[in-house]
Amino acid sequence: MHVIRALLALAAIALAGCASTRATNPSDPLEPFNRGVYQFNDTVDKAITKPVAQGYNAVMPVPGKIMVSNFFSNLDDFIVAVNDLLQFKFSQAASDGSRFLFNSTFGVFGLFDVASRLEKHNEDFGQTLGHWGVGNGPYIVLPILGPSTLRDGAGLYADSRPSMIRRTEHMRTRNKMYLTKAINHRAQLLDQEKILDEAAIDRYEFIRDAYLLRRKSLVYDGNPPRERYDDEENNIDYEKVPIPSVPSTQRDNAPVVRSASHTTSASAAATPRVDANRSSVHKVWVAQRAGIR
Repeated sequence: MHVIRALLALAAIALAGCASTRATNPSDPLEPFNRGVYQFNDTVDKAITKPVAQGYNAVMPVPGKIMVSNFFSNLDDFIVAVNDLLQFKFSQAASDGSRFLFNSTFGVFGLFDVASRLEKHNEDFGQTLGHWGVGNGPYIVLPILGPSTLRDGAGLYADSRPSMIRRTEHMRTRNKMYLTKAINHRAQLLDQEKILDEAAIDRYEFIRDAYLLRRKSLVYDGNPPRERYDDEENNIDYEKVPIPSVPSTQRDNAPVVRSASHTTSASAAATPRVDANRSSVHKVWVAQRAGIR
């Protein structure tokens, strides 16, 4: 408990360096505070968490890492099944509940994924709140825990209540499980850092945008509502813009070119334009979907 208080105090001190920063994103009105906590988390990560995760990757054999991941993933399946029910996704609840039952018994407490044929889903109470129309609220960077929102922070607390790790009565065993889960999770994120290193932008903004994009996708089960872009707000319909005719002798050798204000091909006309920043964020989102919840 004293350690947590000390970490929170250090996080508050870190805000001093960002006190003059103004929020520029409407989703992040607490940006000065969040940047301070982010800097604190980054310092702790570089000094402690990342080296420990790298050592874990180097020492732990691949089968051992798989079993550790399976164990904690199985514990998560119980929370997932509960949130399936809260969202009235009964077929998913049956699948995730069956996964938890089979892996907890025949899979030796989840060390082996014997129910791999059953689809694994990703649901938490933050997504449940979003499913029933509760908005994100402001973006928040939590000390040690990292990116979140007001809604997801409340969801994280709610999910922790029935957690089997939390309900473990032996304090040392419970703390070791929390520590092992955190190290295992950080080790799984090491590969994604390569994408961050390649992105020549503000790392804080990059992580924030990737997190918000991923959470929006999860709330809508991978099919979020389409965003409106500036061209659409100006009522420009590129599909109705006529394509200049090209003589048949030149059609095979020269690309169709429109005016500078329009796209350069029929396929680009149907595709929303995105900048390099959004493209880089999409890379991290895809990596997160493939690897980490």
